[in-house]
Amino acid sequence: MAFDIEMIKGVYARMGERISAARQAVGRPLTLAEKILYGHLFEGKPTKPYERGKDYVDFAPDRVAMQDATAQMALLQFMQAGRAQVAVPSTVHCDHLIQAKVGAEKDLAVAKDINKEVYDFLASVSDKYGIGFWKAGAGIIHQVVLENYAFPGGMMIGTDSHTPNAGGLGMIAIGVGGADACDVMAGLAWELKMPKLIGVKLTGKLSGWVSAKDVILWVAGQLTVKGGTGYIVEYFGDGAESMSATGKATICNMGAEIGATTSVFAYDQKMKAYLESTSRADVAAEADKVKDNLRSDAEVYADPAKFYDQLLELNLSELEPYVNGPYTPDLAWPISKFAQAVKENNYPQKLEVGLIGSCTNSSYEDMTRAASVAKQAATKKLKAKAEFTVTPGSELVRYTAERDGLLGIFESIGGVVMANACGPCIGQWARHIDDPNRANSIITSFNRNFAKRNDGLSATRSFVASPEIVTAMVIAGDLTFNPLKDKLINEDGQEVMLDEPVGLEAPSKGYAVEDAGYQAPAEDGSKVQVLVDPKSDRLQLLDPFAPWEGVDLKGLKLLIKAKGKCTTDHISMAGPWLKYRGHLDNISNNMLIGALNYYNEATNKVKNQLDGSYDEVPKVQRAYKAAGIGSIVVGDENYGEGSSREHAAMEPRFLGVRVILVKSFARIHETNLKKQGMLALTFANPADYDKIQEDDSIDILGLTTFAPGVPLTIVLNHKDGSKDEIKANHTYNEQQIEWFKAGAALNIIRQSVAQ
Repeated sequence: MAFDIEMIKGVYARMGERISAARQAVGRPLTLAEKILYGHLFEGKPTKPYERGKDYVDFAPDRVAMQDATAQMALLQFMQAGRAQVAVPSTVHCDHLIQAKVGAEKDLAVAKDINKEVYDFLASVSDKYGIGFWKAGAGIIHQVVLENYAFPGGMMIGTDSHTPNAGGLGMIAIGVGGADACDVMAGLAWELKMPKLIGVKLTGKLSGWVSAKDVILWVAGQLTVKGGTGYIVEYFGDGAESMSATGKATICNMGAEIGATTSVFAYDQKMKAYLESTSRADVAAEADKVKDNLRSDAEVYADPAKFYDQLLELNLSELEPYVNGPYTPDLAWPISKFAQAVKENNYPQKLEVGLIGSCTNSSYEDMTRAASVAKQAATKKLKAKAEFTVTPGSELVRYTAERDGLLGIFESIGGVVMANACGPCIGQWARHIDDPNRANSIITSFNRNFAKRNDGLSATRSFVASPEIVTAMVIAGDLTFNPLKDKLINEDGQEVMLDEPVGLEAPSKGYAVEDAGYQAPAEDGSKVQVLVDPKSDRLQLLDPFAPWEGVDLKGLKLLIKAKGKCTTDHISMAGPWLKYRGHLDNISNNMLIGALNYYNEATNKVKNQLDGSYDEVPKVQRAYKAAGIGSIVVGDENYGEGSSREHAAMEPRFLGVRVILVKSFARIHETNLKKQGMLALTFANPADYDKIQEDDSIDILGLTTFAPGVPLTIVLNHKDGSKDEIKANHTYNEQQIEWFKAGAALNIIRQSVAQ
């Protein structure tokens, strides 16, 4: 029996009535996304329409999923909420803290040793509060969720930006910060601005070297890293129904790279087959009973332009493989033009490492297609010319792939199988390189390729492609190699070509596993003690943030004016800092150390206005905090893009930054800032960014009458005595303004539970 089957039955039982009410309230047929959204209103049965892109809506998600790096802070916050158990089914997955060094067995043993206190904390807090716990080595959160928890028509939030992976099984799954997860686990509503909708009509069928990964790489090229911000992307059409559920999941996973709220596919036979193959035939049977509610209304498919805010169309039969990068996942190159791009842009042509797996592409189908390419290296007397790593997505996939000989095929060409974890995808990788400053190229089947993302090296040019293209390039060792038309010279001096990859959507013998790595919570958690050592440098119990003083903020110092791209990786780096994810004071020492200072073009070097010296960003901010002086951070476009990293909002709040003022925000980060009681503001006139000077003392006026839709006034007091007065917009609603006044959303949660 599937996990939480009674909850799933309950969702389906009320779905029809709610969809009918929503259809009546909206006054037209509904898309799939709208059916799921209106079916999960916190108020219950819909009574009115909500305007896309404008109205804030309270939702009631069915479940919460957390990965170990973000779960620490989410659960430390939940412990302050005063509840005895979580209000909805919730899980923790230990996947982020395992560093890929030499191979799965040794790396996992090391991780269990060095992360013992964190794992013990997560296991104990899960045990106490009724949370399912997936141990280190069980797999990557999104693959494990797809295999065990995702269900068509459901709604889930997760403390990781790639939570939308579950859209491959028809679920509205959205990445959030830990404070949002805390709300839902505490039984409160989860707030989201009603998303706009992008429809992507897929026709034709994938074939040859083309895979589902190429669909999202193409879409990323069309929409850019922020073109999906505020939108749900809904895929439909004959082409969509021809793709496997795990292929659909790959596409939804990387929707995060266009800034989309989430992505989703309609329930179909491919999803049914995947549910049945992963021992959830009971879920498939229930979904079949309500299948009309698990897809858009017929009128939507007949005339999609009437129902979506944007519409893209793609013929899969005409699609070719893509390679995206470097430095951004939306720089999209069809493989027929990639070799030319490599040469024209002076990207290092020699490929040094190829990496496959991650939460994006580690399904059984991915493994079989890549293995079919790798197998040819032996049979056609070719040797891999680049390093090669393989990261299975879950123990279920790893065990089955080993049983079926797939892992042995990878190892036969020099591949190294890593632990079932995030590893290199998030910078948890011990890179082997002779000179870290030397320009070099790597290619992955991951989702992100920002500078320093994978190996911490700014000199690395990282590219993204499908697992089969990555494998082919590993064999060639050359970034300009196009397996669709180029030949290779084998050990006998003969010219050979690689055949098209072939794969299986599911194992012919079925999935198998000895120990999936799941630990159920205690029946009675009241006597369970949560394990936190007061002397730990990795875990630290939280103190509530102070409420707003009730006055305008004056005399704020400019901490940094960030230039260009400033992702959550720039604001709060991962890699070696992951070990401090449960210790707010210690991890705050990485705050904004990757951001580029506008005034000196340097990272982690800003002016301390108290003494005129230049120092590291966290040190300067700690000096302001010690002096009782607030500060402000100024940023560029799409500030905070990337992962759902809550620490990128909590660190500035903890160290005394009061305001983040930018040209535009990435969705998750803006919400995270609001949850922590920060002021998240945007320039009414983006050109005012240029008016900010390095020695400015800044006042924020209008807070005593802070109201939705009313801009605030910002006074820039320059060192020479002159002033500039500018306007700043915000998106705070009444409830979010209360978060600001209370000092954080969590402060209000605690008060409500105590009453």
